[in-house]
Amino acid sequence: MYQEQKKTTVTVPLLPPLEEFVKYLEDIWQRKWITNNGHYHQELEKALSEYLKVPYISLFTNGTLPLMVALQALRVTGEVITTPYSFVATTHSLWWNGIKPVFVDVDPRDGNIDPEKIEAAITSNTTAIMPVHVYGNPCDTARIQQIGDTYGLKVIYDAAHAFGVEVGNASVLQWGDMSTLSFHATKIFNTIEGGALVCRDEAMKHRIDYLKNFGFADETTVIAPGINGKMDEVRSAYGLLELKYVDQAIAVRKQVSGIYREKLKGVEGIHFFEDYDGIRHNYSYFPIFVDAQRYGKSRDELYHHLQQFHIFGRRYFYPLISEFSTYRGLPSAARENLPNAHRLAESVICLPISHELDACDVEHICYRIANH
Repeated sequence: MYQEQKKTTVTVPLLPPLEEFVKYLEDIWQRKWITNNGHYHQELEKALSEYLKVPYISLFTNGTLPLMVALQALRVTGEVITTPYSFVATTHSLWWNGIKPVFVDVDPRDGNIDPEKIEAAITSNTTAIMPVHVYGNPCDTARIQQIGDTYGLKVIYDAAHAFGVEVGNASVLQWGDMSTLSFHATKIFNTIEGGALVCRDEAMKHRIDYLKNFGFADETTVIAPGINGKMDEVRSAYGLLELKYVDQAIAVRKQVSGIYREKLKGVEGIHFFEDYDGIRHNYSYFPIFVDAQRYGKSRDELYHHLQQFHIFGRRYFYPLISEFSTYRGLPSAARENLPNAHRLAESVICLPISHELDACDVEHICYRIANH
């Protein structure tokens, strides 16, 4: 039976068993090497490269630094075409590199950047495209790559939500010049805080590793103005252990997503993205979109209604990045330029989804949505 006073949050961090983690900590204490490309750092890079089916991966201390370093490593300047429907770190990485973000609208079917809007935004100052695999939904990578190749643009994917996502048994992280990941506590795979940068060749990995360690190539040689982005041994070990349990967590999330789809499919005014065949999803999020006229309540009214029953979703992504003060003055941030993105942002609620939810929890949430 469902507990009425139970607090249900939008997600719950996947925590590896404490007793197993202690053994890793004891080993770290014995080694006395707690950062700077230590044993567990190297082991986690190898394990993630194999699990994610990517050739080269470099670990970082959070998910924002890989974006910033990718831009540096590829020497991106000028203008970069990107999406307003994302977390602010996507665009902040451009701003910190002195790059002008140019927003284009999204495809309402998946929330991703609309490839058919990209070409019209290209100018003589455009040097790259930075799409986002929103909620882990794969972008139209083939079309975006075609545009990049045609105009000589770099393609950097913000794949913060796309851990383990595959299309036709191939990792979505293999597309573009680079892809970045976030291992924040809210992500399907976490290292408490952390992230990674995926690239295609060994020479570029070396450059990335130099840039995340102040630019040092050896003890006395600094080849570039790098930054300190290294992941320490404690979080690397945590991630190595976490990797043992992530598939089990994804399987539970898949079940939760299936219940949501079954119970909400007939609710007037509520819709959600399709779960496309041929894609290995990670079920990081379950966003719904509220048509206020058909549903009878606005998105915000439903959001607060659910909180009365201790159900805490998240309006994610809201507001749009283009609405924040840093960016709203850009010509590309004009509301009329981004109608689909605004519709999604103003109607979205990400419902609770985690490895700790059971069928009763999910059915209770669906009941409160259907009987409002």
